[in-house]
Amino acid sequence: MSYDIYFLNRRDGQPWDEVLEAMEAAAEDSEPIPARLLEAWDRIVPQARALLGEVDITEYEQESRDLSHSGTGIDLSIFGDEVSITVPYWHAGNDAAVVLVKVFTLSTIVEKETGLTAYDPQVERPLAEASPQGVIGLMSRTTEDLRSRYGG
Repeated sequence: MSYDIYFLNRRDGQPWDEVLEAMEAAAEDSEPIPARLLEAWDRIVPQARALLGEVDITEYEQESRDLSHSGTGIDLSIFGDEVSITVPYWHAGNDAAVVLVKVFTLSTIVEKETGLTAYDPQVERPLAEASPQGVIGLMSRTTEDLRSRYGG
């Protein structure tokens, strides 16, 4: 399980439900990454390295790009025209706050470089409208719940 951030292309006034449905429908098609996202990727990677430190990069032809940070579990991926950040529910309390600040910062970089909007499906709103304290609390509660349920 992971905390997810989706990067979406939304027209002014378009309902978020409609944008999410379009994303899900597009996920069924395996398309090459559009040139504009490949160009954005080249600008995002050095900024992500500056933010996170050492990261692993995986590139699969024109189909996908993945940047992962082993210390936090933060993963940025592009698959076709889908862009997302995930972070596993490993973090609680201050650790969750530190990691989520990195996720928020990386999301801002991705928004700036792609022109897409970061959307948080856990709270069903754009990340810019989400309460950082609320998101940290949600991450912490979910992590603690999973630990108590499955051990760890």
